[in-house]
Amino acid sequence: MANKIPRVPVREQDPTRRATNFEEVCYGYNADEAALEASRCLNCRVARCVAKCPVNVNIPGFIHAIAEGDLAAAAAIIAADSTLPSVCGRVCPQESQCEGSCVLGIKGEPVAIGKLERYVGDWAIEHADEAPVKLPERNGKRVAVVGSGPAGLACASDLAKAGYEVKIFEALHEVGGVLVYGIPEFRLPKERIVAREVEAVKRLGVEIETDVVIGRTLTIDDLLDREGYDAVFIGSGAGLPRFMGIEGENLNGVFSANEFLTRANLMHAYDESYDTPIYAGRKVVVVGGGNVAMDAVRTAKRLGAESVIVYRRSEAELPARVEEVHHAKQEGIEFRMLTNPVRVLGDERGWVRGVECVEMELGEPDESGRRSPVVKEGSNFEIDCDVVIMALGTSPNPLIKHTTKGLDTTRRGCIVADENGVTSRPGVFAGGDAVTGAATVILAMGAGRKAAAAIDAYLNKKDDATNV
Repeated sequence: MANKIPRVPVREQDPTRRATNFEEVCYGYNADEAALEASRCLNCRVARCVAKCPVNVNIPGFIHAIAEGDLAAAAAIIAADSTLPSVCGRVCPQESQCEGSCVLGIKGEPVAIGKLERYVGDWAIEHADEAPVKLPERNGKRVAVVGSGPAGLACASDLAKAGYEVKIFEALHEVGGVLVYGIPEFRLPKERIVAREVEAVKRLGVEIETDVVIGRTLTIDDLLDREGYDAVFIGSGAGLPRFMGIEGENLNGVFSANEFLTRANLMHAYDESYDTPIYAGRKVVVVGGGNVAMDAVRTAKRLGAESVIVYRRSEAELPARVEEVHHAKQEGIEFRMLTNPVRVLGDERGWVRGVECVEMELGEPDESGRRSPVVKEGSNFEIDCDVVIMALGTSPNPLIKHTTKGLDTTRRGCIVADENGVTSRPGVFAGGDAVTGAATVILAMGAGRKAAAAIDAYLNKKDDATNV
């Protein structure tokens, strides 16, 4: 019967209305919709969805609990493996992970696992005061966590549950890392969702100190030696933007997506009650095809600009989530595929007036498996614009690398760590974007959880050696 029920659609803001505001696009399921969608799950004996989840949430278990009407049980099942269900339900690429492996998706529509996780996560937030947290007895060990993004929050949560005294050091003035500075309000509400997910971590006894730049305010060595922490986890993310290195990138009106989104999100530039300068211009060209590019171009649209995506491959190769591309098109975003900038054009005042581009065609697959773009000779043309936003990926800030002796990094500045987050420095662990470069929230969470287990094993082994 379950496979004969069509996938329950999710209510959303009308595209023409939402393109003018920063309210959340997707409204999510109500109780009846969630129960009906949950009833579609086949509760497979071998759950392929669980295997594809980076944190291995018991997906059939929590969905069955929803179908039974036991949301407290559903929340408890998710909480055993995931720290941020309301966040992950909104921003994770379910189509390439859990939902992409759902058996129902072979001949039809997969179960809406992400939307159901969001529903349970939001319910848990609303009923947080009804479930008092039982804090474990402290074991006398202290761990410092650098960064309050998804990797840091996940690592801190697991360590706190295991009895460690944990303190997170955050460089910015608000907690949440990429969740607050990178992902727009219309995809992930900050006060209603992120702040309350952070409160759940604090209820575990985790202390958080903001405005501490590790590598400047304190170093990793300071944390281990002067501050007396037994181990350190580095989850500082990847906030250093990349540019193309083409002529004109230093003109007024050229931004990194990182700066543009940080002003809009963390500094509330979209809200007229905040005096935060942001320049969206008349026509914006966003270079890139990932989720950050979609976030930037949709933000610019909401700030009143005519917005265009320029991407050097075809739509089939777009790395952004299918849902985000769909929403962008609904909102009137123009997509210029197989197009690559070669020069940013400026006027006599030093401001952007356009972008010179070339047409591309796809050649043989590269090392990523995607077909490599090749320039069509003599295809140069111009796109009129007054703002260019580069959304080409990011790498870790070099501060920690430059101030931590013996910490191996790659040529791109990423910290070298094994699958458990173990680095070249004893007692120092790392995970998330600081190791991989810009990736997804759920992968960062998975790395944080693995590192927490490795830290626990490391400190227990150290104790055993001391007691011999």
